[in-house]
Amino acid sequence: MPDVFADLVGQDEAVDTLRRAAAAASAVLRAAAVAPTTDSDGDGSDALAEESDGPPTSAAADAGAGMTHAWIFTGPPGSGRSVAARAFAAALQCAYGTGCGACPGCHTTMTGTHADVRMVVPEGLSIGVNEMRALVLRAASTPSGGRWQVVVISDADRLTEAAGNALLKAIEEPPPRTVFLLCAPSTHPEDISVTIRSRCRVVPLGQPSPDAVAEVLVRRDGVTPDVARWAAAAAQGHVGRARRLARDPEARKRREAVLAVPRRLTGVGAAFDAASALIEAAEAEAEASVAEADAAERAALETALGAGGTGRGAAGAIRGAAGQLKDLEKRQRSRATRAQRDALDRALVDLAGFYRDALTMALRAPVAPVHTDTAALAGAGAQKWDAEGTLRRLEAVLECRTAIEANVKPRIAVEAMMLALWKG
Repeated sequence: MPDVFADLVGQDEAVDTLRRAAAAASAVLRAAAVAPTTDSDGDGSDALAEESDGPPTSAAADAGAGMTHAWIFTGPPGSGRSVAARAFAAALQCAYGTGCGACPGCHTTMTGTHADVRMVVPEGLSIGVNEMRALVLRAASTPSGGRWQVVVISDADRLTEAAGNALLKAIEEPPPRTVFLLCAPSTHPEDISVTIRSRCRVVPLGQPSPDAVAEVLVRRDGVTPDVARWAAAAAQGHVGRARRLARDPEARKRREAVLAVPRRLTGVGAAFDAASALIEAAEAEAEASVAEADAAERAALETALGAGGTGRGAAGAIRGAAGQLKDLEKRQRSRATRAQRDALDRALVDLAGFYRDALTMALRAPVAPVHTDTAALAGAGAQKWDAEGTLRRLEAVLECRTAIEANVKPRIAVEAMMLALWKG
């Protein structure tokens, strides 16, 4: 298994910061083992708490300089926020404090089986207060492996206000040896509350260059260099999307259908047809992505509740489980909605890339196109539309993304966008 930070593409400065922090965290544990009277619990946890509130005073705190109990990873989609958080969690659990990738702590964290690392990945549109309270309660327990309890919250910008308050209390009064790792697009108050931000150390991630993305596709996934370069450019720095485009023919077909939209907009009716096609494609993609997980979850729950049993009371047990099945269905609907919006957002990013190419060509900007395979179509658009009209079309796509993020119904937002693209 390679170094845990190997998949964090183009983020050398962030990796250096995290390596130093992991080494400092390991030093805290060693100092606590040597001087168990460092704090009241004998685990050296004051080193982390004191770093948040003022200059550390204990030997363990001196050893832990550069480490703290709460972190925020920020960056654009595809920059590797969750990858960085998981890798840092593995480094904290590493037997050598370096994130070697070979020890049991690194291996179990990276595979998602470490008992002291909890990954919170929201399946719905938000993370609720009950889920957060339960998580904080579990995170307060003593690490079973003797190192750290690590809580990784992907998409922390989806925390409800009440859930954010529950998390804030835990960050303000951190349990011994518990580290919180939050992932959010930015530290803007719309993404993460100011009070939580003020108690965390921020690790900013940038958009990796196409060359860096292409290199990792070739090295790790065995993609041919020409395909890797094309996928990296088309994905606009999004590592996960580049991998899908390079390896999944269906993903390429969906992208081609999206990039065909501009030439389909010949009238009002065609605009509405294009909107319906885009929505239906996103729904189909989302349904396919969650169908297997939904079926497995339902089967597991029904088995746990006694489905298929023939003993006395088995039928009654199933009838009494209707409420639990209803709750499961509610969670699955929420996950399907999130998957649909994610699929639609990927399509809108591709469409924005097309109009960006047309704009740069209209302005004769010396930059490479995002979509090399539709450069001719973008060039034709640049000749047909003036730069101002192209910019209005690009803004219409970006406004559609913003509207959907603000919970406007996707169909309404997409139909409005298509009419704006047709009118110019």
